[in-house]
Amino acid sequence: MNISKSILRSLGRANAKYGLIQEGDRVLLGLSGGKDSLSLAHALKHTQKVAPFDFVYEAATITYGMGEDLNILHKHCEEYEIKHTIIDTTIFELAKDKIRKNSSFCSFFSRMRRGALYTYALENGFNKLALAHHLDDAAESFFMNFMNNGTLRSMPPIYKADNGIIVIRPLIHVRERQLRDNAILNNLPTIGDEACPAMRFDVKMPHARYETKELLANLEKTHPNLFVSLKGAFEKVQINSFCQKEFLEV
Repeated sequence: MNISKSILRSLGRANAKYGLIQEGDRVLLGLSGGKDSLSLAHALKHTQKVAPFDFVYEAATITYGMGEDLNILHKHCEEYEIKHTIIDTTIFELAKDKIRKNSSFCSFFSRMRRGALYTYALENGFNKLALAHHLDDAAESFFMNFMNNGTLRSMPPIYKADNGIIVIRPLIHVRERQLRDNAILNNLPTIGDEACPAMRFDVKMPHARYETKELLANLEKTHPNLFVSLKGAFEKVQINSFCQKEFLEV
């Protein structure tokens, strides 16, 4: 597997800076089978081999109960000696009662999928859950919250969930196009939109993230260093320059 050196460097620097993975950690990767999580699966396997510390790393894939065929993904993990568990759920059936006609669905499935990963991690002694969110995801979330929710919020590289599990994002400084190129270069058996439960629901397709992605793409055409600046800005938040009363220096 010819993992991009730039991806590995970004992961290594993020790990060194934020202490994402440390000696003795038991890390569970949420493996959807898309280009991002599959690239992270191999990057973590490489890190496990070369890091000057020992940690346990396994991958888990959540099914929605739609009869998904994950055989190719599972065999791929076996081929590269990535321990992989398939966790079957009934999320799809639950969604039929929970999601109203023409309503948004992404947040529901995301919450349910994350909950299933948390449960498996806690029951099997993992202390960290790795997610494959990248810099583009963080930027899109920031702009979506800014424009639609009136809040300044993005994706941290590491945080502790209420249940005690530490969530880490080792690819937080990697661009999406790097992961796309990596998947193509290595001919990764990626799973695409065919696994999306929304394809079987009468729901409106999510438009906010798509529109934000287009907005950022257009901005980057005229401001080539946009994502370099965003990455820097996410690390240099001058919180007392905003209007939140408890942070004002008076």
